[in-house]
Amino acid sequence: MPTSVPLLTRDQIDRLPERAREIVEYRKSGLSLNHIQGCPLDCAYCIRHTYGLWDQRQPRALLSDSEAVEQLTNHQYFVPHVTPVQVFNRATDPFLPAVKAHTFAVLEDLDQRGLTNPVLVITRYQVKQEDTQRLNQIKNLKVTLLFTYSGIDNKQIEPYPSTVAADSLRLVSQVRPRLYRTILYWRPLVPGLNDSDEHLNTAYELSQSADATVFTGLFYRNQIAEYYQANGLPEPYDDTARRKIVPETLEQRVLTVFAGATSLFRKTSCAVSYVHGLPDYNGHYGIRELCDICPMSQLDLCAQAHRVPTGEQILQVARALPEARDLKIVSVTPAGRGGVRPRHGTTALLPPTRARLPGPR
Repeated sequence: MPTSVPLLTRDQIDRLPERAREIVEYRKSGLSLNHIQGCPLDCAYCIRHTYGLWDQRQPRALLSDSEAVEQLTNHQYFVPHVTPVQVFNRATDPFLPAVKAHTFAVLEDLDQRGLTNPVLVITRYQVKQEDTQRLNQIKNLKVTLLFTYSGIDNKQIEPYPSTVAADSLRLVSQVRPRLYRTILYWRPLVPGLNDSDEHLNTAYELSQSADATVFTGLFYRNQIAEYYQANGLPEPYDDTARRKIVPETLEQRVLTVFAGATSLFRKTSCAVSYVHGLPDYNGHYGIRELCDICPMSQLDLCAQAHRVPTGEQILQVARALPEARDLKIVSVTPAGRGGVRPRHGTTALLPPTRARLPGPR
């Protein structure tokens, strides 16, 4: 399929920031495909800050869709039917008018290969009725649509209204029968911006339309903090953090409002697994502060899939990865927090493992 957005020249690609030139990016939850870059929605907290893409508002292509899919499926960490894939999550919105054709080209190419991998499509833009019909033609992939909704009404922070994502979620979730799944991606929760009782109650009502709900805080990284400071925006926190922040008092209020809900999750992979009837693929099972709100049915499913690997099994997985071939296993424990997981996204849920890689510590 020909590209619907301008195709960059080799010279233009070479001038991009290094991270932006990485078409297929490894993430701890799978692989991220981002050969289309640029978005005009301008949410101040957008991850595009981190990749040096904030000033790029016109979507453009680094290569064709078919070439991008080939890079993805030939990536050293891609495992057919296993590795979770995110499409355009760091660089653009997959349902922008100019981008939508590329989104479907990628999904349909992967589906026609008979692949059954989980595929996450994150959007805050308008999804139309005809889009649901095309999505429902994807028979093999486990497609999940995650609708980013915050309820933030400060247009300096979020110029594009959250009501669009809310309406899209309701529309797309009403389709029956459907093969894809829907998630209310309630983020970012930020004190003083969208944490009033009205905000929380509105989100709860919207969650009734989705197959599951994930809530997360603001990923307040240095690049985003610098943008807030340069533009005189109210800073939500005194310091930056390497993880998304949800203050404990705010989380307790969320849990109180959602006390009657049976599909609320703290982690995206947990919600995606749940809506497709699968055990969590990201190794979260057994972490009390994550799992204590999960439905019992999901906990049982994860427990049944949980296996404690031997040291030799871990080493066998590591041997396939050049950077981990000299991995040294210190100990394998059956319960606790953290762990070493195979980087290709296997569905095996590994317990915490103490391991050591050679080189400076």
